[in-house]
Parts: sequence; C-alpha cells; structure tokens
Amino acid sequence: MSRAAANGIHIEYETFGDPPARPLLLIGGLADQLIHWDDDLCRDLSRRGHYVIRFDNRDAGLSTKFDQAAVADLGALTRREKSSPPYTLDDMADDAVGLLDALGIRKAHICGASMGGMIAQTVAIHHPSRVLSLISIYSTTGNRDLPPTKPEMMELLLAPAPPEREAYIEHMVALFKAMAGPGFTFDEAWTRMITARAYDRCYCPEGTGRQLLAVM
Repeated sequence: MSRAAANGIHIEYETFGDPPARPLLLIGGLADQLIHWDDDLCRDLSRRGHYVIRFDNRDAGLSTKFDQAAVADLGALTRREKSSPPYTLDDMADDAVGLLDALGIRKAHICGASMGGMIAQTVAIHHPSRVLSLISIYSTTGNRDLPPTKPEMMELLLAPAPPEREAYIEHMVALFKAMAGPGFTFDEAWTRMITARAYDRCYCPEGTGRQLLAVM
C-alpha cells in the first residue's frame, strides 16, 4: 500500500495491475476501508484490463483523520437539527480527483458504493472531464422526493459502535445484514472476516460520525 498527498491531506491507497491499463477508481462507503473492496475482485478486474485503484476515504483507514474537529452530534440528525460538518461530499470528491492527480491519471472509470456512490456522482458533476464512466452501487442521488430511510435502519446507523472488538464485529454484522435486505444472499462469514480486519487495521468511530454528517 502507498500514501499520496491529495487535496491538502494524505490518502492511503493500493493499486492492482499496470498503469497503462484502463484506470478504475473504487470509492468506498460509510466507514469502509480500502480492504472492503475484496482482494479477489480487484485482482480479477486487473486481469480483465483495468488498472484498479482502491483507497481509504478521509477519516477512515490510514488516511488523514480530522480529530481536531468537534465530535459529531449524531443526535442532531434524529432531531432534524441543522449541523455543520467539518467537510462535505464535495471535499471527499475532490480527494478522489486529487488522488488521480497524484497518480498522473487524467481520466478514469469511477465506481462508488453507498456513500462512495454519492462521492462518485459528485465527481461526475464537478469534474466531468475526469470521468470515463460512472458506476453507482446501492447508492442515492439525495433527491428529497425519494423515500426516506426506514426509521429502524436509521436507528442502526446512528447507534454507537461498541469499542470492544467482538462486540463491534457483532454490531457491524447486524448492520450489514439489515442493509442487505431479505431479497439477497448475505455472506455472514465474509462480513465477519472483513470487519475483524478493518477493526484491527483502524478503529475510528469518530471518523465514521464525521463522514455521516457529510452525507446528511
């Protein structure tokens, strides 16, 4: 893995394949680390002719943390009170473009999942000349006319994550299972494995709270 200076911060990233191949930038979701983009998936994409770049968003993994910012008041979200996030999705989109700049990549296929899909859409809106194609996975446009998030899901999202390793893993498995919904197969073994890896690599619930404020 490597580190790049991008948009005034440091971004931890990893690549698969050769730079002359078609660039594919993978943007993770809320609290995701670059390892949430499965190793086998990244290797397979590189074998299919892509130069794959996965990275830690700000406030996640080994990228810059905004610990100097005030602790996120997630209760304000449930009370529908206005909050002032320390950064926005626009800033996170600029991070992604800054990483492309650091790697000398003029244009790339941009793929994002969940919050990463929102960031990818923001890249396409503000930096259209940098986008070869846009893939937005289980994400949203943020249109106010769309159905709101179910209350029980918001309760899970806003629930504080336990600091103890095993309790944290159980908490995240329950959250991901609820997010998967009843119509899709849920791989609990993989979820437990990747959650344990993520916890050991970097446990930063405060960063997740700040990311959530940026989304909302």
